[in-house]
Formats: sequence, structure tokens, C-alpha cells
Amino acid sequence: MLIQLIREGFDIFSVLIYILSVLMIIFLINPIHECAHGLAAYKLGDRTAKNMGRLTLNPLAHLDYMGAIIMLIIGFGWAKPVPVNFNNFKKPRLGMFITALAGPLSNLLAAVLGGLIVNTINTVMVKNGNYIYYNGELYYDLGYDPGFMKYVLMFLMFFIMINICLAVFNLLPIPPLDGSKILMSFLPNRIIYKISGYEMYISIALFVIVVSGAAANLLYPVQEWLYDGILKLTALPFSWAW
Repeated sequence: MLIQLIREGFDIFSVLIYILSVLMIIFLINPIHECAHGLAAYKLGDRTAKNMGRLTLNPLAHLDYMGAIIMLIIGFGWAKPVPVNFNNFKKPRLGMFITALAGPLSNLLAAVLGGLIVNTINTVMVKNGNYIYYNGELYYDLGYDPGFMKYVLMFLMFFIMINICLAVFNLLPIPPLDGSKILMSFLPNRIIYKISGYEMYISIALFVIVVSGAAANLLYPVQEWLYDGILKLTALPFSWAW
């Protein structure tokens, strides 16, 4: 996404706002994502993450440098996975499903929070008769200069989109992503063992697809649909002001 912004001629402040939003994802949202996995596992009977000191919001405990760099460049990447031992669950398949889903769900909730903040700003601005922000676009009143608020809203746009990207990407049913564990919770053991035997090769292929940008292009329509849907959904509580 950073390369795309530069190619499309965004001004330097827009690029800096994008970088700031990615840093917030890396140092705040990624730790929440990983803690969500670890906390779900802990509540279901697995203490592995807790015993290894991973039930923390300290970003350094979850930081994967390669994943962070790729996230900065293309808009989604990864953190250091929280270790989970599914054999410690009373119901391993249900535990696997809940634990795997907890991470992407935290990203979707963060995107919803961003949408609520955007629509709160919309409500205030509309009442003041200035301008509105909707679906990633700013609509200015004639002669009105939004000033710094433009970059606040731009930050929120990037924040929502990156969280959606991370949720959609992690829900892909491809090892080692969360979606593969969700899928495996429904598969017979013989198929799980076969998939596990090829996990290293699948992970390498996934890495190549991500770095090449092909994954971003394939997932873009779903991300746009979710982005539009979240903004519209979070606008509903404020509809009285329009």
C-alpha cells in the first residue's frame, strides 16, 4: 500500500499518516490480536502462552520484523504467533476453532471502533455545516478548509482498512493462517495430518504470494465490501443527525 500511495502521487503528509497508522497496528493492534489468541486458549485450559510470557500487550513480545516491514509496504503482514497446545483443551476441535477465530475477530472489532469514531466526527461536522467523510472520501463545503482534521480522518481510513486486511488475510484457510485452524477444526484427523506434512511448503508459497502483491489484489474486492459495510453499519447509530 505504501508503494501504491507513492505511485498515485499522494502528498508527503498522507504517506506519513499511513506510516503512523501502520505503526499503531504493529505496536497496539497486533499485540491485541495475539493476546486474543492466547487469552482464548488460556480460558479454554491451555496455559502455554501464559507460561511463555505472551499474554502481554508489550509489542516487543509479539514483534516479527519481517512481518512488520511487509505490513508497512503492502498493508498486511504478521506478528509472532502465540504458541497454543490444542491437546490441553477439553474439547480440542472447539478450542481450536475459538482460539483461531479470536485473532481476526479482534481486528474486525478494531475496524468497527474506527468506524464509530469516523461517524462521530461526521455527526459533529454535519451539525456544524462543514463537511462529511464517507466511504473513504472527503466532501468539502465550498470554500471550507478542513485543515488538520483531514489527516485525522485519513488516519482512521487507513486504520480501518488495514484491520480489515489483517482479518480477511488471516481468515484464509491456508496454513499457517488462522483460517486453516478454523477449517481443521471441522476436518477428519487423516486429512489434518496430510495437510500438516506439507505445511512448510505451503507457508513458503504463501510468503511468495504475499510479497509479490498477488494476495492484496485477490483480496481487494472483499476488503472494499467490508470497508463499505463497516462504515455504513457504524453510521446507523448516528442516522438521527443526518
